[in-house]
Amino acid sequence: MSPAMATTKERRDEESPYQKGVKQLCENGLQRVPNKYILPSSERPNRNVEDFNVAKENLQLPIIDFADLIGPNRPQALKSLANACETYGFFQLVSHGIPDDVLRDMMDVSGRFFDLPFEERAKYMTTDMRAPVRYGTSFSQTRDSVFCWRDFLKLLCHPVPDFLPLWPVLPVDFRKLAATYAEENKNLFVTLIEAILESLGIMEDKEKQTEEKDLLKGFQDGSQLMVVNCYPPCPEPELTLGMPPHSDYGFLTLLLQDKVEGLQIQFQGKWVTVDPIANAFVVNIGDHLEIFSNGRYKSVLHRVLVNAEKSRITVASLQSLAFNCSVRPSPKLIDEKNPKRYKDTDFGTFLDYVTKQEPKGKSFLESRKLTC
Repeated sequence: MSPAMATTKERRDEESPYQKGVKQLCENGLQRVPNKYILPSSERPNRNVEDFNVAKENLQLPIIDFADLIGPNRPQALKSLANACETYGFFQLVSHGIPDDVLRDMMDVSGRFFDLPFEERAKYMTTDMRAPVRYGTSFSQTRDSVFCWRDFLKLLCHPVPDFLPLWPVLPVDFRKLAATYAEENKNLFVTLIEAILESLGIMEDKEKQTEEKDLLKGFQDGSQLMVVNCYPPCPEPELTLGMPPHSDYGFLTLLLQDKVEGLQIQFQGKWVTVDPIANAFVVNIGDHLEIFSNGRYKSVLHRVLVNAEKSRITVASLQSLAFNCSVRPSPKLIDEKNPKRYKDTDFGTFLDYVTKQEPKGKSFLESRKLTC
């Protein structure tokens, strides 16, 4: 058998267990990337910095000091926040008040979950995107034409007592540590989204206006989806991605990541790598906030690279209004010069869209745009 034929056969033999996830493939001694994970050449991450679509340097995202947002420097901090949301769609949040040990514990227990035997992880494996607890790989094991190099554990989190009994029982401290983290994260989100709404100029009278109070109550009672991601070392990282270019569907995503680089965002037409900052959150605008702001704050395409040496763990918290609530442009941001630019939407609309077709980039958000 020729080397080329042998390689093809090896890849075909390796493809049968791919739906169990890349962690399982790696634990079985995978030496090459199966065909199911190989992107078309035009979609592969070009590691050559001379390519015009890849920046030569990492990107220093705007840094927002949370302490300034809740202190006497709030007016200036709100201006910085608005600039970050308009120009980048991403920023790093520091001095956020969540204790370092809560962050370390969440990252540690997440890694230990993915180190469990596959049979234990598989107890939570399902293709049902509406499941309150879902372990899986890629984005959809049943529909993705090309798989991404990622395993994940998705957890509905709010209110925590309603979902806690459904979360994994192992590691034995998983529920306790994840619940503490989720509740701290939720509180941070509510304070942060209030600042973002104020930066849009629609929250000045929040103490007087029932509408503003109801809006904040909607976020306090809103949805919280926590996604724990594992990107194992990849033998051929130039052929695949941890996640393809996409935007997030919620209002805000708060990402906690380890020290391993991987996150890239599209900025000024180029893919740029985000430098991790210890114990900081990478915060990005979601599709719902773009709709609510009537396009002033835009969700931004981002993707995840993998590498051959190190595993990477991240915890993303996607937060929005309740799943049954409609998201629409704020009436305060609509006028003759800025007509309504998006259709109303909700989580059910999003699920219907992604279950019928493979999402590409910001395709769902594009489907919600009005021609005006």
